Amino acid sequence: MAPKRRRAAADGSSELPPPPPPLRTAPSHLQPVVVFAHGAGAPSSSDWMVHWKDMVKDALDAVEVATFDYPCGKRRAPPKAEKLVDHHLGVVKDVVAEHPGHPLVLMGKSMGSRVSCMVANSDDIIVSAVICLGYPLKGMNGALRDETLLNLKIPTMFVQGSKDSLCPLDKLESTRKKMNCKNGLHVIDGGDHSFKIGKKYQECTGVNQQAAEMEAVKAIAKFVENSIAGT
Repeated sequence: MAPKRRRAAADGSSELPPPPPPLRTAPSHLQPVVVFAHGAGAPSSSDWMVHWKDMVKDALDAVEVATFDYPCGKRRAPPKAEKLVDHHLGVVKDVVAEHPGHPLVLMGKSMGSRVSCMVANSDDIIVSAVICLGYPLKGMNGALRDETLLNLKIPTMFVQGSKDSLCPLDKLESTRKKMNCKNGLHVIDGGDHSFKIGKKYQECTGVNQQAAEMEAVKAIAKFVENSIAGT
């Protein structure tokens, strides 16, 4: 049984960690602009995307967290990630033009994180960091998809649920060791591909959904801060 991750206050309530402090110590021109890409299962307007957009914007004190939708139309299955790069890159260029001089961070959920990694290699933009939320390391056929990650030169952070079947942590660790860029990992204990922690797991371990998410956002803020300082 995993150790408990939270303490009970004197009044019996659960103590949640405070939100991470925003990056307000940096000059305003160092406030990042984030382009946040959705996954295959839900558009940018989904509750999940809006929730994480708001948390990240507050933690990073971002000048903007821009979201958009891929041109998937009414197809049952999304197109291959490679076919979404041009559209994604066009959105990024437009956002950068609106906020010149601000550090650029690319962030994506699942499929969106994979496309973000492809876009980050473009010679047309300067990226300070890439944040992958639930990176789909394994394809639908079970094959490992690490070629995009091995080509990356930009600092890259992974946030993964420990129970995410699309990204076994041992496979990700092996891939990270082969990557040619600075990279980090934050694991959400008990989280699935969308970081949802099962009720039984929370009861057995003391892990709390809100607290786990805030710890992840805190780790993201620290990684982005260090990456911006490094550039």
